[in-house]
Amino acid sequence: MERKHGFFSALKEEVVRALSPARSGSKSPARSGSPMLGLLRRKKHRQVAYPDPVIGRLGRLRPAGGETLAPLMEGPNPDGGGSGDSKRGGLGLGHWMKGQLSRAPSTSSNAYKRSNLRMLLGVMGAPLAPVHVSTNDPLPQLSIKDTPIETSSAQYILQQYTAASGGQKLQNSIRNAYAMGKVKMLTSEFETAASVMKNRNVVRDTESGGFVIWKMNPDMWYVELDVGGSKVHAGCNGKLVWRHTPWLGAHTAKGPVRPLRRALQGLDPRTTASMFANARCIGEKKINGQDCFILKLCADPQTLKARSDGPTEIIRHVLFGYFCQKTCLLVHMEDSHLTRIQSSGGDAVYWETTINSFLDDYRPVEGIMIAHSGHSVVTLFKFGETTMSHTKTRMEEAWTIEEVAFNVPGLSVDCFIPPADLRSGSIREACEIPQDEMGKSAIVLASHRAKVAALEKEHDRNIDNMFWKMEA
Repeated sequence: MERKHGFFSALKEEVVRALSPARSGSKSPARSGSPMLGLLRRKKHRQVAYPDPVIGRLGRLRPAGGETLAPLMEGPNPDGGGSGDSKRGGLGLGHWMKGQLSRAPSTSSNAYKRSNLRMLLGVMGAPLAPVHVSTNDPLPQLSIKDTPIETSSAQYILQQYTAASGGQKLQNSIRNAYAMGKVKMLTSEFETAASVMKNRNVVRDTESGGFVIWKMNPDMWYVELDVGGSKVHAGCNGKLVWRHTPWLGAHTAKGPVRPLRRALQGLDPRTTASMFANARCIGEKKINGQDCFILKLCADPQTLKARSDGPTEIIRHVLFGYFCQKTCLLVHMEDSHLTRIQSSGGDAVYWETTINSFLDDYRPVEGIMIAHSGHSVVTLFKFGETTMSHTKTRMEEAWTIEEVAFNVPGLSVDCFIPPADLRSGSIREACEIPQDEMGKSAIVLASHRAKVAALEKEHDRNIDNMFWKMEA
């Protein structure tokens, strides 16, 4: 009983001393190390339960001197220091460790974010269609005599598609067009020969932005994409295709002039019909519950050869179009592109890029049916002689169209002039293949799709791999 009375007396004195106004500014060790105050602080902290992503972000705060701030812990000090006398089960420490394991260090995370954004913009920003088409070329007339059934079926499907999109007469009256939209991009999965790592921070790692597309006959177009603070410009003046990125500058694409693939995603039915003019109907398939005809288009050997250069060879480029049997509109498009790169003194490396685009929300704009939303899933597959070197990256994109206009007054050919340094020939087409695969020589990629297949140099690629391992 005497011991109990002594305990409460000591407790009362401790509370009075702690709450005394005269000692409110005291920094004495007795006050700072009080068990009662430690209990009150822990009770106060327990009222706020941060979710794991917030705890992970708190660990990134840095003072002006650059030294990393230690996270606030409720549990015992993992280093065995005397700052925490609590005998609790370490719930706060467990949350903190979980938050630390769910992210990479800030320096590596920033480098990963930059390299990831480069890959997203390089692969999905401004890819080109497989072959050259011209809006001045008339669509082929339906012919049955001496024509394979696959070809005549494709011509019939395209006629129905043209009629459902607004009619050939109305489409031929369009001199220029403009479209503006929003886009979100994300690298969702990375796979090696040993493991598969999925991105568990979708909200944090999603890159948002917008894009603008201008088009004018004949065969001129311009696109500007601004995502995550980086801008990608690409255009065509009817004679050459060029692209500008913050990390490469301005450069041209080899081979013939080709349309912008993004315009084929439900924004330009006239060019889409011309693109599949020489396609074949290879069968039917259900897409999202809709019966569709499949049209297949392959780039011809002459085009592939013109796009190849030196050790870079474009092996194939195939485009599949899925046209709904009910609405006759294009609802799905699959693009497959294979490139072979022979490094100096080493084995050949293959890059296969596959883009699956789904088109939704068709609505008429001045009589032309336009897809106002959609999403794409991109698979970037690298393989070579050894199985352990295989990697596969999955990227996703979702977009919406905010505004579309046709026959915009004042739009002229001056809006599609290439950059001055590009016209003078001072900048050649650059490459973005990792250093260990290009040796000591500068390999010039033959097409936009091949040159953006592997974006990072060896340093950034190592950081990328390190980030994925920590995520796993």
